[in-house]
Amino acid sequence: MSTTPHSTASASSGFTLIEVMVAMMIMAMLAVMAWQGVDGIVKARGFSQARLEQTLRLNTVIAQWEQDLAAIQETTAVPGLTFDGSTARMTRRAERGLQIVTWSLKPAAEGTSGGGTWLRWASPAVVTNGELQDLWMRTQQFQGLETGQLKTLKGINQWQMYCYWGSWSNCQSTGDQQAGQPAGSASAPAPTQRQALPSGVRLVLEFSGGDMNGSLMRDVALGP
Repeated sequence: MSTTPHSTASASSGFTLIEVMVAMMIMAMLAVMAWQGVDGIVKARGFSQARLEQTLRLNTVIAQWEQDLAAIQETTAVPGLTFDGSTARMTRRAERGLQIVTWSLKPAAEGTSGGGTWLRWASPAVVTNGELQDLWMRTQQFQGLETGQLKTLKGINQWQMYCYWGSWSNCQSTGDQQAGQPAGSASAPAPTQRQALPSGVRLVLEFSGGDMNGSLMRDVALGP
């Protein structure tokens, strides 16, 4: 007597359409959350990099300002340092003589915002009083568009210089006076009055609130 084996087929189970759709929605939500996280990291990195570059540039400009002040040289031909409220003029030592350096603020164009631009101009080095006086006179005519003007910082509303003559005062004030003879006139009957160099200079920059805001104050000691 033969027997026929009985085989039982196992039913295979799978995902339903609803389950697949739910899984896809969860994956999509996770992808969006991951993208938002990556995007936030990229933006934060870009912001940090921009701030770092601004800080490095600011430090470089202030270092140049301090170097110019440290190299000021008094002469009988032109003043060592003057400030008229918008432009500072310095006579400083250079490798091959003396040069005139100016720092000035070029206001923003009319109808625009964002503050002005702080400019620096340095002349070639000269060795004679006549050349030095010619350069000094040229700086009186500057309009902010001269060849060689270097744009150092942007977004500045205003700037001010204070000089230390026993106490801080505006560099536009008279300050201490010291007697001196004009060049080539040692026998002149009346000595000229030349403003003595201060023992310190205070720089105050006020920013417009764009990339940089607030104000910066830096004191620099002059002299030996």
